[in-house]
Amino acid sequence: MTPAIKLLQKQKIEFTPREYSCDEESSGYGMQAVDALGQDPQRVFKTLLACIDGNDRKPVVALISVADLLDLKKLASHFKGRKATMAEPAIAERVTGYVVGGISPLGQKQLLKTCIDQSAFNFDTIFVSGGKRGLQLELKPTDLKAAIRASTANVAKPIV
Repeated sequence: MTPAIKLLQKQKIEFTPREYSCDEESSGYGMQAVDALGQDPQRVFKTLLACIDGNDRKPVVALISVADLLDLKKLASHFKGRKATMAEPAIAERVTGYVVGGISPLGQKQLLKTCIDQSAFNFDTIFVSGGKRGLQLELKPTDLKAAIRASTANVAKPIV
C-alpha cells in the first residue's frame, strides 16, 4: 500500500485503484497508463515538479493531462514568480519520496504547493499516479483538490 492510498483512506475519500503492466525501461509512463487503461489522455493526469525562480529546495507541483504540456510561464505567474524551470528528476524523487514515473500528487514526503490544471474539472473522475509505476488512482478532481489543498489554474498548453 502506497502513501497515496493511505492518505485517501485516512481522509475517507472514495477512489478506485487501477493496476497495469508497466514497461520500466520506457519513459512515456503517462501514455502507458492511457493505453493500458483504455482512457482518454485528457483524463489521465501527470504529476510534474517545477522550481519557481530557481528555488530547488521547495519545488511546486503541477498536475496536467498526459495530452498536454506544462506552460512554465503560466505556472510561474500562478505562484507569483517570474520564471519556472522543470525540477531535476533527483530533486523530484527526493522531495516527494516517489520514483519518476510513479510520482503521485498524494502522500508526498512534504506537502508542496500544488496546482491542478482546470481541465481536470471537465470530468467526473480523473486518473493520477498511485505512487508507483503501474498504478493509477481514479477519483473526483474535487476530492483530489481538497486532499492536497491544491489551487486551480490554466497551466497547460496543447502538444503541437
